[in-house]
Amino acid sequence: MNRVVITGLGALTPLGNNVSDFWQSLTNGMSGAAPITKFDTDRFKTKFACELKHFDPLDHMEKAAARKYDLFTQYALAAVEEAVKDSNINFEDLNKNRIGVIWGSGNGGIGTFQEQVMEYAKGDGTPRFSPFFIPKMIVDIASGVISIKYGLRGINYTTVSACATSNTAIIDAFNYIRWGKADMIITGGSEAPINESSVGGFNASKALSTLNDQPAIASRPFDINRDGFVMGEGAGALILESYEHAIKRNAPILAEIVGGGMAADAYHLTGTHPEGEGAYLGMLAALEDAEIKAADIDYLNAHATSTPQGDLSELKAIERVFGRGTGLNISATKSMTGHLLGAAGAVEAIACIKAVMHDIVPPTINAVDIEPEYKDDFNFTLHTAQQKSVNYAMSNTFGFGGHIATSIFKKYKS
Repeated sequence: MNRVVITGLGALTPLGNNVSDFWQSLTNGMSGAAPITKFDTDRFKTKFACELKHFDPLDHMEKAAARKYDLFTQYALAAVEEAVKDSNINFEDLNKNRIGVIWGSGNGGIGTFQEQVMEYAKGDGTPRFSPFFIPKMIVDIASGVISIKYGLRGINYTTVSACATSNTAIIDAFNYIRWGKADMIITGGSEAPINESSVGGFNASKALSTLNDQPAIASRPFDINRDGFVMGEGAGALILESYEHAIKRNAPILAEIVGGGMAADAYHLTGTHPEGEGAYLGMLAALEDAEIKAADIDYLNAHATSTPQGDLSELKAIERVFGRGTGLNISATKSMTGHLLGAAGAVEAIACIKAVMHDIVPPTINAVDIEPEYKDDFNFTLHTAQQKSVNYAMSNTFGFGGHIATSIFKKYKS
């Protein structure tokens, strides 16, 4: 099968609106959490999140275009724009019938849906909806808009697997290229969930942290005092292409993707399996796909959302796969970015790719009182980034419904 490489990255995150700023903030252990500015949180249990800072859609598209797109699509276009530039792509020189888009979003245009329904509810029952309502809302529209912008006629669809979504998209893109069904695929994910309905809904399910007086330290993966995740927003974009295609066009090769594993907990609507059964199977499947051993992994970017059950079940799965007291570095970058839901896998894949490029493991911040069963046996890369040789990095993502997706990235060697 075809060797698959990554040739471009784009990031729009609570830590920075491009890959360079994101990576610098991540390795410096910065928190993106702050009081919510998008709506009045006075009556909400959670009053903070990891919002984007200083994002202006008009920096990336015309005003008329921005009116047609929900925020999650605007975020996608901004991140893809950076990735395309990073990859030095001139689409007019390439076979656009062989270039596709596989994007991911868990919620799609939930902000648009809320806005339109609230406007209808305030009226007299007359159905006055925007003609852009449906295309702004549907979850697949970002992949369609990306293909329209660049004239790409290859494989095009959107994955939805809750918080495993964009990792699922990346694995699908990887598979189609190595099977020879495409030369290049733009992949990743975007999410714009910081609004009343999303925050209120996650509050109702008791999933969000309520540490309102100290938002910067609220995301505390692996800490026994953790009380829920911190919501984030943004997008991550990756350019995947076959090695031969990349070499032919003299593309900048950043890293390789070598394995992907998917599985299911088959256990609970929102909770993870207490023994991490799905996570265990997903990691094993990714290792088998990459044809490497657990000991070859140098860095694991854990799903680690900072929920009581989720973090512990993942640690149990990690123990089953890797054992204890190994040289493996684990970190939870959601301690800084918050949880970008369907976009989390893409942003964390970028963190893994940068780790193998620069031999730096980003830290886990805010974790002080580590789970006693594991605190002495795992290297959680606490508080400070660590310099080490990173040849292989693994990224875990899990979603409501028991969805599991794990990908593996490798240092590029010609």
